[in-house]
This record gives sequence, structure tokens and C-alpha cells, in this order.
Amino acid sequence: MAYSLLSEPIRKYIRDKRWENLRPIQAAAIDRILSTDNNYILASHTASGKTEAAFLPILSKINYGDHGVQVLYISPLIALINDQFQRVEDLCKNLDIEVTKWHGEASRSKKKKLLNNPNGIVLITPESIEAMFVNSPFNIKHLFSNLKYIVIDEIHSFLGTDRGLQLMSLINRIQQESKSRIIIIGLSATIGKENFLEVKKITGNESHTKVLVDSSIKETEAHFKYFESKAKEYSFELLKELYKETQDEKVLLFPNSRAKTEEVSVKLGKISKKLQGHSNYFSHHSSVDKEIRESIEYFAKTNNRLNFCISCTSTLELGIDIGTVDKIIQIDSTHSVASLVQRIGRSGRKDGTKSRISIYATNEWSLLQSLACWLLYKNGFLEPLKISVKPFDILLHQLLSIIKQTSGLTKNDLKLRLKNNPAFIQIEERDIFAILEHGIKKDYLEEIQGELILGIEGEKIVNSREFYSVFKTESEFRIINAGRKIGQIPFSPQIKVGENILLAAKIWKINNIDFEGNKIDVVKAKDGKPPLFFGSGGEIQSSIRIEMLKILKTKVDYSELDETVNSKLNELRFDFKNFIIDDFDLDRPLIDKNDKTVWFTFSGTKVNRSIKYILQVLGVDVISNEDKSSLEIDLPIEEFKVLAKSIDFKHLNLENSLEQKLRENESYLNFSKWGEYLPMKYKVDILKERYFDFPKAFDFLRKVNFKESQLH
Repeated sequence: MAYSLLSEPIRKYIRDKRWENLRPIQAAAIDRILSTDNNYILASHTASGKTEAAFLPILSKINYGDHGVQVLYISPLIALINDQFQRVEDLCKNLDIEVTKWHGEASRSKKKKLLNNPNGIVLITPESIEAMFVNSPFNIKHLFSNLKYIVIDEIHSFLGTDRGLQLMSLINRIQQESKSRIIIIGLSATIGKENFLEVKKITGNESHTKVLVDSSIKETEAHFKYFESKAKEYSFELLKELYKETQDEKVLLFPNSRAKTEEVSVKLGKISKKLQGHSNYFSHHSSVDKEIRESIEYFAKTNNRLNFCISCTSTLELGIDIGTVDKIIQIDSTHSVASLVQRIGRSGRKDGTKSRISIYATNEWSLLQSLACWLLYKNGFLEPLKISVKPFDILLHQLLSIIKQTSGLTKNDLKLRLKNNPAFIQIEERDIFAILEHGIKKDYLEEIQGELILGIEGEKIVNSREFYSVFKTESEFRIINAGRKIGQIPFSPQIKVGENILLAAKIWKINNIDFEGNKIDVVKAKDGKPPLFFGSGGEIQSSIRIEMLKILKTKVDYSELDETVNSKLNELRFDFKNFIIDDFDLDRPLIDKNDKTVWFTFSGTKVNRSIKYILQVLGVDVISNEDKSSLEIDLPIEEFKVLAKSIDFKHLNLENSLEQKLRENESYLNFSKWGEYLPMKYKVDILKERYFDFPKAFDFLRKVNFKESQLH
């Protein structure tokens, strides 16, 4: 029995908590972690006790008297660290183990105490680890030279991202400073079988990493509703229905953008005030001030009697504990099944209760995508995610960090550090040296007596606070009311004195703008518009689009859909009824539109983007509609079909055209924070690998079967 394997203080903790039994993932993790030295990924649904599954055996195994930090807990969010701190501290209260938060907002005195006596558990973000390597490299060895475990929370959030590559590199660099091998435990609610190999890579040692899966499925009740909103704002009918759904329950509402989050929270709050309902309508997203977000989280967690509706983005998608949520409302489709899984998991967290979700669509294509995501969710599907094979931009970032950490290295020593780092294992030596030579040429690096040090430009880059992260942040204005910070918004034409904006679920009038101080003073107002936020939605994978096509071409009725939704779905099906689709992977509809061709590719964002680019290189005008996964091509159908099948992939010189595009418009590389510092060849390489997917696009064009309506 797993319980008997635990140390007595940990068994006492379980008895004090009056747990009737251990959960499946906990029992499995205790047995494996205590009996082996493997790395483990613990995959189990939300609120299944993964944190305890990791820490119960770890705390039973480590020697608290050993010098140095014993456990490093890495989180994607500072808010999640603050939330998990209480849980971990509670676990440690009978063990005399110090638990320390280490991030930009954490107590300096607690950090100083840890440096004076390194011990216990540290909770940290990747950016704070990076800052420590750059600013206080001695502290890395001082704190972590005797580290036994690294626990990575929400490990799936790092998968397939630049931040995940940075984390891989940082883990390897910590390991190099350690006296012994560090065991890594990853926690996730959304790791599918398709991603097991990729998530193992983050540990840096795939062969020594095992995945423990609790495959039990939480019962979920879903209802689809349809309220068309053709204007930029939600229809009043939709808002009235949302109010009915939120007035008597505890609800998280996901509208997919910060602007929509503000619109719906303010308008529902107005309706509630008019009808004398509750006043607990909030907005929660990255542009709302941290203290306001934390107060909302605290309110939701501690007010058992009061109902609330928090309109939010992915800031509440991850595992921050906000107590009991009765229901999730999703407005329009998530961009991924994984995101839907995370959101559904926020409700029904009590044992024995089911998750509940209401999914609203405001147009027929969003309805189709929402239904596709839901059906894939029910089938246990999760999108496969890939770690970049040759992340030249992250390599450049990390080599600058290593040079600062070491105060100088020979080219060969630096090359060895990078080649032995799992994040860069597939990058060739010649490419590393080419990037180093470019760095010297641009004065990012300087070579003195055989050693590389930071050059003048390199010092500027590394000494900036922006250096610690590998994701871009917007330049923003702080919004201040009566001395209190409300949040921050990007500059846009909307920012002018006298304009009214929505932020933090309230309406504000811009009173004064301090352009030098990036500050806007506001006062309360009665009506306004959401601020203009920039950024695009997430990329859609082909699996969702193929499921959408399957729904269109089958006559299945779904119990989750009411009469209105079914009617709207059948209208869309009618539009495609004359297309014979036998192969859902390769048969695709073509429509003749006034000597132009509309092609419904039902493929992923990257493939659509790549096909559009290929056609434009060939001199064809193309308009894409990503919501419909369609391309409007300025050629008659027969000409397009001949062209598509005659493209000579070998002689289509994409490298030259991409280089020209980058010279004309650097914004093509906006997805990469550090790509701008690379030689042009490597800018083109990361553009091809991470923004486009030309191999899949070429393969699709070669194999696709064009299907025209049988009426023609």
C-alpha cells in the first residue's frame, strides 16, 4: 500500500487531513518516486491531487538536514506560485522545512534569509532562474549544488513554446552546477499520448523519464447555444441569456479576448444592477492589475455563499485555486482541444460532482469549430505539440546568458556547453560558429585573448530586464485612478483625452495622458468601449478542421445541441451537401465565385498560411479566411487546379523570397523575440520551421483531391 511507504510525518499529515484514501495518481506516484530514480510526468485531470502526488513521496525521501535547496518547484505563472505556496507550506508544517517564493514580487528579506542558509523548497519561474544566472551566477551554485528534485507544474504550458526551450536549457545548466543527478517531476492535466515523447524531452533525459497517467474521465455535461452577433459587439439577446446563466451560480466565463472580457463583464454588471441582482461581475486578464486579480481570486475562493461571474482569459485557465466553480461558459470556440480541457476542468472540482459547460456560438463557423473541439474532447484527443528542432534564436539568447554567467569562455568551451544542452542537440557545430561570428561582427560578443566576452551591444541586451524572458511583451500605459493602479493597456489611436474605456469590469474616462511616464489618469464614467488590444488568436491544428468537415458531411444529431443550434448546423450542412467527400484527409471542396476559386482547405493554420504564401510567390492574389479555413484565389477553378498540381517544389526558391520579405518587413518575425539578432539565413530557417509548414503544405497540395459541387 502506497500510504505505508511514506514517512511518518507525511502519514500524520494525511491523517490530520482525514483523507479516506489516496487518489489513483497519488498512489502510483508514491510507489514509483520512492522506489526508482526515474523522472516522471504525472498526467491526471484537474483537481486530482497532482501537487500532493509529487510532494508526498519527495518529502518522504529527501534528507531535510542536507545543506542547500532540496526541491525546486518551477511554475509558468507568479500567480500560480503564490497559490501553490500555501499548499506546499501546509505539507511542510510538521517537517521543519522552509518554503521560499523567489520571483520579482517576492519578499527580499525571505530571499536574503535563504541565501544565508540555503535549504528546503524554492518556488520560482523560468524568468527568475534566468535572472539569477545573469545577475548572480554564484547563487545558482550556492543554492542548487545539492538539489535533489525539480517539480515542473503545468508542464504542458511549456510544450511547443520558446519558453519550453528556455526551460530545457536552464534545467541543463542547473544540472551542470549540481553535484549529483537531479530527478524531474512534471505535472499536467492536458498531456495526451501524442505528446508523451515531446514532454519527456523537456527533462533532458527521455530514456530515464516515464509517464504516469490517470485515465479516469470526469463526467461532463455540455449544452450548445446560438446567438448571432454580426456587429463587433455581442447581441443584447446573447447578453440577456448570459445573465440568466450567471445570476444564481458561480461561473467562469471565457470570451477568448481581453476586449470581449471587458465588454461582457461591464454589460452583465449593468444588467444585474438594473435587475437588482448581485454585483460580483469581474474581469480577469493580463492587463488587469495584479492586486485586483488577486483580490478577485481571494473573493472567489473564500465567499462560499455569494455567487459570482468572472469573465476571464487564459489567466484562469491554469490551476490557480479559486474554490468551487459551478459552471463554465465558453463564448465561441477555443483554438485548441487542450484549452477546452483546461477550461472544463475548472468546474466540478469537488469529488462526485460533474463538470458543466455552456458553449455559445455567435456565428455558424465558430459553432462548427466549437462542436469539433467538443467531440474531440469526448474522444480523449489532444493536439500533438512539437518542440522546435533547431531553435537558433533561443540558442543565441542562451549563449549570451552563458557568457554573462561565466564572465567569458573560449569558443570551443561555449560550443561544447551548447552542443551538450538537450535544447540545442540537433544544431550543427558550423551553425553555432556562424552565429558566434555574427555576434562578434555585430558587437554582441568580443573576442579577447582567445576568450569570448560580451561586447558593448551584448551588454545592452543582457543588462535589460527584457532579457530574462523569451516572449514579447507590449509597450503599455499604466492606468491610474486616484493613485491606484487599475491595469495597463497598449498605445492605440483610441488613447486620447476624453475617450472612455473599459478596464477591470468598470468604465473610465481618460483625464490626462503622461506620454513620457507611460501613465494615464482616469476617472469613473458611465459608458465606454473596450481598449484596443493587439495580438492574434492561437493557431488551429488540422485535426480540428478535419473534424469540422466530418460534422458537415455526416447526418449525426448531437444531444448537446438545442433546436436553434441544430437548425444553424443544418443550414451549414446544406451549403456543402452537393460535395461528395469520401476521404476526410484529402477530399476538399472548391467553389466557383465569379471567375475566382474559393477553396475550403479544412487544414491547420500553418498549412493554410504556407499555401497562401506559395501561391503569392507564384504571382496569384489570395485572400484567406482563417475562421472558415478557406482561401479565395484569383484564378478560375480549372486554372487553379492545373497550377496547384504543377507546382515544382524543388525549383520554388522560397528561401530567397522569404529573405526578401524579411528585408521589407521585419514583422514577419514578431513571433520570435530574439530572432532579430540572428544572421539572415537563420531568420529564414526559424520562419520556415515555426511560422510556416511548407513540407506539409507541399504534401497536401500534391495529394489533395479537389471536389466540385455535383450540381455543376
